[in-house]
This record gives sequence, C-alpha cells and structure tokens, in this order.
Amino acid sequence: MTSAADTGRRRRMPRAARKAQMLAVAEEVFAERGYLAASMDEIAERVGVSKPMLYEYFGSKEGLLVGCIDKARTELREATEQAVIGADSPENMLRLGLLAFFRFIAERRQSYGLLRHEAAVTVQSAVEEIEAIRRQQTDLMIGWMAMSLPGVDPLELEAAAEILVGSCERLAQWCERRPEVTPERATDLLMTAVWTGLSSRAGD
Repeated sequence: MTSAADTGRRRRMPRAARKAQMLAVAEEVFAERGYLAASMDEIAERVGVSKPMLYEYFGSKEGLLVGCIDKARTELREATEQAVIGADSPENMLRLGLLAFFRFIAERRQSYGLLRHEAAVTVQSAVEEIEAIRRQQTDLMIGWMAMSLPGVDPLELEAAAEILVGSCERLAQWCERRPEVTPERATDLLMTAVWTGLSSRAGD
C-alpha cells in the first residue's frame, strides 16, 4: 500500500528526474511488448504515477515513444562523439566510432531495440525520428572522414557513410544471432570491408 510519505516523495521529484524515470520505464515496456501492445496504464503503474501525469509530460503514447527514441539518439550521438576524441589517425577515428556503436547496442539492447524494430512502428513521427538517427550517424561519419581523408571526393564520402550506416544495422542484427561476436570483432569485420577502399582513394 502506498503511504503518504511515498506519495510526497513522488511529488517532490524534480521534473527532469521524473521525465527520465518515465522514459526509462517506457523503454522497458515498449521493448518487452512492442509499441502497439504496450499500454499507458502499465507504464504509469510501473513508474508509480497516474496515467494523466504521463499525458501531462508527453501528450500521448506516440509522444512517449518519440521521447524514448530521441533519448536513444542523444545517447548514441554522445557515445560516438566521445569515443573519437583523441584519435591519432583517420583509421583509428573510424574504428573508434564504429566500436562505440557496437558497444552501445550490446550494452543498451532495449534502446537499440526501439531503433531496430521500425517495421512494427506505425507512428509516422517515430519512423521519422528513427530515420533522423540514421541521418545523424551518417553526418557524423561524413564529418570524420572529410577531416581525415581530404583527398576523397565528397560524393564518395557521403556514399561510404550511407553504406557504413546500413552495414552497421545489418551487422548489429547478425550479432544478435551470433552472441559470440563481440563489439571489437564486429568492428574489425566492418573495418576490413570498408577501410581499404577508402584509404586507397585518399591518395588519388
């Protein structure tokens, strides 16, 4: 039974902390049940708040889903940007960025599950948010490669970034079926496939 003290503690939680708590729980429920089967009632119950409070923060179940995906996008960007700081070569920069991606999906399977299962998502704004994550990662890779490989045609860099992002998604799904493949091994496999061609073009 909920006590008055418990209720008071919930009410005193800072808004940002409460929002983060709601997103974390919603992420769990969406990952477990899928978007369509997930209910705001269950999410509210797990958080320990009323359903109207969820609507106050996010407006709708759609808004809550988009909030979860946006949170995953922010965390993935931060992880990849931090990973390449201090890279001592173009090859190492790309390697560290790819490794950060594979580590993120290995350590944050719930977050990645929201990004991966877009086929089951019928909410257009959520689909657009997922595509924005792809664009984000593509732009990051283009930026890294443009700084590191100035001799390569920008169009080739853009194409290479699109190939890398698509390859990361497919390889990540393959890794789910191959739990023995570590993030380091996945990174090595992808680097072997793409780096030789990119580095050879830099000298043209």
